[in-house]
Parts: sequence; C-alpha cells; structure tokens
Amino acid sequence: MSLTREFKDTVKARADRDPAFRQAMVAEAVSCFVEGDIATMKILLRDYINATDGFEAVARAAGKSAKSLMRSLSATGNPQLDTLAPIIAYASKRENIGGFEAVALA
Repeated sequence: MSLTREFKDTVKARADRDPAFRQAMVAEAVSCFVEGDIATMKILLRDYINATDGFEAVARAAGKSAKSLMRSLSATGNPQLDTLAPIIAYASKRENIGGFEAVALA
C-alpha cells in the first residue's frame, strides 16, 4: 500500500516542528532492528529520511548512492549492516541521540 501525499506531508510537518518526534522515529527504528522487525525499521527510516534531509543528503553522508539507499529501504529491499549503520549514525548525530554512534563502527 502506498502512502498518500497527505500522510507524508503530515509526517514532515510534525518532524519539522517536533524534535522529540524525530528522535522517537530513530529510536523506534533501532528498537525494531534489535527485535528483528526489519520491515517496520525500513518504513521508519524511510519516513524519517523523507521528513528530514532527504535521501540525497543522507546518501552523501553515508558514502552511498541515493538510489541504493532507496532500494535498501524499499518494501522488497534487503539492507545490509554496512548500509544501515551510517544511516543510524547520521540520524542519531542529527537528532543528538546518544549511544547509537557506535553503530557506525560495526
């Protein structure tokens, strides 16, 4: 099921005005990863990226192509740890969330 433009706009508007919401999205994505709920983790990361800096900016920081990140976080994507770690590190640094920076070392 694809998301409607209204939903994406709602998430972006909330993310723009609420740092705690952005932090919660990142923390929940990490929690889903730890619990093995990869499908939900990919949705949360994709929504977070779309609501904040966009795939181009995250891809530059991660040293990956934007298309590669989009494919990895798609419903059928199979993200590898070397793709996820820089995304989590980027988001945790952007949101000043402590404790996730070590993920980049994996």
